Amino acid sequence: MFTNSRAAGRAGDEVSATEKSRPPAPAIPDGRDLRLDLFRGLALWLIFLDHIPGNIVSWVTIRNYGFSDATEIFIFISGYTAAFVYGRALTEHGFLVSSARVLRRAWQIYVAHVFLFAIYLAEISYVAASFRNPLYAEEMGVLDFLKQPDVTIVEALLLKFKPVNMDVLPLYIVLLLLFPPVLWMLMRKPNWALAASFALYAATWEFDFNLPAYPSGNWFFNPFAWQLLFFFGAWCALGGAARLRDLLRWRSTVSLAIGYLVFAFLITLTWHIPSLGRFVPEWLAEAMYPIDKTNLDVLRFVHFLALAIVTLYFVPQQWRALKSPWLRPAIVCGQHSLEIFCLGVFLAFAAHFVMSEVVAGVAMQVIVSVAGVSLMAVTATLLSWYKSLEGRGQGPRQKPKDPGLVGGAA
Repeated sequence: MFTNSRAAGRAGDEVSATEKSRPPAPAIPDGRDLRLDLFRGLALWLIFLDHIPGNIVSWVTIRNYGFSDATEIFIFISGYTAAFVYGRALTEHGFLVSSARVLRRAWQIYVAHVFLFAIYLAEISYVAASFRNPLYAEEMGVLDFLKQPDVTIVEALLLKFKPVNMDVLPLYIVLLLLFPPVLWMLMRKPNWALAASFALYAATWEFDFNLPAYPSGNWFFNPFAWQLLFFFGAWCALGGAARLRDLLRWRSTVSLAIGYLVFAFLITLTWHIPSLGRFVPEWLAEAMYPIDKTNLDVLRFVHFLALAIVTLYFVPQQWRALKSPWLRPAIVCGQHSLEIFCLGVFLAFAAHFVMSEVVAGVAMQVIVSVAGVSLMAVTATLLSWYKSLEGRGQGPRQKPKDPGLVGGAA
């Protein structure tokens, strides 16, 4: 009896020692940070405005004043929210269940991409045929579909053929397919996981890794490079941001970030006013250019980091304006990012058509831009209202079956 007690005691001591030596799981934040929804919603609006060719309203978007644009914001927040949702699923239900939910989300986005592809092609083909203007098909990158629809559809299902403005969802699908093992590692060795992401990013630049596109070339958003931003967002969600909190609060850090933003603004100013280019030293121009978006140039990545640092400094989590009705439209758009992104792609071409066939003046550019953003906000509000009705129907004690669908992890 005493022998069994001693053995049990030793076994208990060994278990305790093992638990003490095991690294603690990253703390997953409780509650929803409305800043994520706000800036993802704003990013969707900016992407919509940037997708309208010759749109004067697009001058309000950040791409005209620095090296990065709204795509970086969207991908980073998507990685952050994916880690937030599926990290909790991994903790509560294990690797198999969390992986299944991630893959189901990837499948849902794939279906949405195919559905958007069909509607987008129908929209472009109808406009091109009705107005006898084949330039629409060529401009939007669907000329190959009209020539070889059977081959092109297969290539589209393989994510190799992507019309103009339809590159983001395939990127996100691939990132989600890579996410389960990365999430598992982030929960155990977060810094090692981030180091591996940086290593893949560096190898991509060194060895030109990319995926093939149809009919030629490679993916516009190289997933082997853009994974860095997505997984960096996930790393921040799983404790990385907390570890950097003190560093981000230093005035010197914020000052450096502001200085870099000013530098980027002055450089981009030379793109809009070519005569100012003579003030950029030749050695600096050779070191910077080309600033590659396909492979997420370092200058773009650092510019996004600088924007994030300044934003975190001036927009705290408990910022009162987050409860303001003025910001509510952007927040609800961010909470339904997949649906609103798809709608934005459709509306951008519709706006382009109106400006091409009706009138392309400044007034029309403002009208279609405001109308598009308004439709996106109204649609998101209706989706939120419908989801609230579903929640009431479930009863007070029931929870949604899949946390990956709450607010959208896209």
